[in-house]
Amino acid sequence: MEEELLRLQTEAREDLAGVRDAAGLESFRVKYLGRKGMFTGLMRSLGEVAATERPRLGKLANDIRREAEEAFAAREKEISVARAGKANKRPVLDLSLPGRAIPCGRPHPVSQIMEEVCTIFEGLGFAVAEGPEVELDFYNFEALNIPPHHPARDMHDTFYVNDSVLLRTHTSPMQVRAMQKKAPPLRMIAPGKVYRCDSDITHTPMFHQVEGFLVDRKVSFADLKGVLSLFIAKMFDAKTPIRFRPSFFPFTEPSAEVDIGCVICGGDGCRVCKRTGWLEILGAGLIDPEVFKMVGYDPEVYSGFAFGLGMERIAMLKYGITDIRLFYENDLRFLSQF
Repeated sequence: MEEELLRLQTEAREDLAGVRDAAGLESFRVKYLGRKGMFTGLMRSLGEVAATERPRLGKLANDIRREAEEAFAAREKEISVARAGKANKRPVLDLSLPGRAIPCGRPHPVSQIMEEVCTIFEGLGFAVAEGPEVELDFYNFEALNIPPHHPARDMHDTFYVNDSVLLRTHTSPMQVRAMQKKAPPLRMIAPGKVYRCDSDITHTPMFHQVEGFLVDRKVSFADLKGVLSLFIAKMFDAKTPIRFRPSFFPFTEPSAEVDIGCVICGGDGCRVCKRTGWLEILGAGLIDPEVFKMVGYDPEVYSGFAFGLGMERIAMLKYGITDIRLFYENDLRFLSQF
């Protein structure tokens, strides 16, 4: 009996030394200290020992069990402390290292161009006006001399909400809204988003436009050419080639499209300028008398001019970008260049 107790003591010490986690502790407790454990079994067999040996062996058994319980409790505490320390362990901070630089945000290149365009025209005395992007058919078309079934409506590829409400196809409705509220002289630009069903390397379904107009007495086409030539010289370069081509817009008469020499190919011809060496940047003309009649101006007394230019097109020319879709792909490698 004594040999069995001493063998069990040695075995328990070795097993406990090999315990590394909570699962091992539980296995040890069940094997040695549980109700059906090995110490409990030996204690029950003391009744078979001679009466003279029973007190000595009983004391030895209790001492060995107490030792095992104390060793178990100590091991349990060690594992618990180690587990808590591991859970709370944090990486050591090296306070001598420089902090991580936080990248600074910048205005989108189209926003930068929009701001520059507005600044140039404000320097020429034009006020800035903004209006709704969801527009009435009356302001977007009819008041600009584009009645229902007019073929010019097909040029705009409009997003309609219903028969009388649409996403504006240009910022020209602000021309009508401003003239309805104020008497001449007027000198305004209207920057903002516009929408058309169009998508390729030079067009997107949503883009940015600046509409500008001037109304006063004795305004001529020469005034229009002077303002736009000065704008192009400030926006690009005084040596930038410019040409005015006769065109047609329902709300201007006479009308023209303004081209500049292609800055991508230097006028040699490329896919952006469609091999012509020229790129259209805006449409313009003298305001049609029918538009004046819609807002209550006397076309015999007042005259004026209007123009509209796309910001993405200007940005492409300014920065030498060949695909307009790059502006909206949200590629930080591209946007961070501006």
